[in-house]
Amino acid sequence: MTAVLGAAATLGGVWALRKLAHRGIVRGLRAPRVPHEPLDDAFGLTSDRVRQVHVPTAGGKHLAAWLVSPPQTVAAPAPAVLVIHGWGANASMMGPVVPPLHAAGFAVLLLDARCHGHSDDETFTSMPRFAEDIAAGLAWLKHQPNIAADRVALLGHSVGAAAALLHAARHHDVGAVVSLSAFAHPAEVMRRFMADKQIPYGLLGWYVMRHVQRVIGVTFDEIAPLGTLPAVRCPILLVHGLRDRTVPVDDAYRLLATSSNARLLLVEGDHDLREAMAPHAHALVSFLHRAIEPATPAPRTGAD
Repeated sequence: MTAVLGAAATLGGVWALRKLAHRGIVRGLRAPRVPHEPLDDAFGLTSDRVRQVHVPTAGGKHLAAWLVSPPQTVAAPAPAVLVIHGWGANASMMGPVVPPLHAAGFAVLLLDARCHGHSDDETFTSMPRFAEDIAAGLAWLKHQPNIAADRVALLGHSVGAAAALLHAARHHDVGAVVSLSAFAHPAEVMRRFMADKQIPYGLLGWYVMRHVQRVIGVTFDEIAPLGTLPAVRCPILLVHGLRDRTVPVDDAYRLLATSSNARLLLVEGDHDLREAMAPHAHALVSFLHRAIEPATPAPRTGAD
């Protein structure tokens, strides 16, 4: 009897330690909620062009989102771009991409992922959950009046870029993907994060990596852009900062090598490309027009 009680106590202690470890890991990796910038400043448009909406997503949750209508001179239905931010950011921080897209005739839907901005909370979020939110945003966007459901592209930053590639690899329902500052493999991101926090890899780091994969329900290999990008059928524009200290520029070259559908645009910037993208707005717009706008048929001649 004493042995049984001792074993039970040991198992109970192990269970309690695992529960404490789970709470500590989830809390330590939780994304901060960064306050929104004023939307008028973030998007640079008049209020009649921007509408806040709420988009249902997985688990009965709702996402805060902003739909930017194209200029009134653009004939309906209009092409559209769904924009998703990175870890610990929000929709307003993606504001600099809006004016050039709007001026070029695109509608734009900017999402706050779960646990970010004004969207609903969860016990945890992850790159696969970002991808779920992208799928929810696309479903909502494609059912809006005056939106060309067959001419929609994705634009994501960092974790949002990796999630956009994950969605496009699994669903093949978008015409193009613009990936800003994507990493090659989440395991490498985790290793760099733990090194920055001075968490020794050894047994502790190994346990953290294994536990995170168990919590999110997939292995890092299954969702790594190195594996998902080759399965994306549409054109992909990889944009990366030459001075990126968060995700090395070598990651962009490694991703580029996996797909003939991808092209690379290197810019003078760090991981946050808000200012660095401004001189390249024309390249971004040209890529999207070529990818999702129908080709203009050649004029018929009398010999046809």
